[in-house]
Amino acid sequence: MTKRENARAQIRVIVKRILRKYGYPPDKQEKATQTVLEQAEILCQEWVER
Repeated sequence: MTKRENARAQIRVIVKRILRKYGYPPDKQEKATQTVLEQAEILCQEWVER
């Protein structure tokens, strides 16, 4: 579980940095970050199943 939380934290930092870099509206950043995390989890599940 620790590795999973560390990965989520790293992804969250990277996504927020990219959103700020490209001028994404600050009030929508949290929702966008959450969406990316959800998508990453789905991809990881698909990779594990193969």
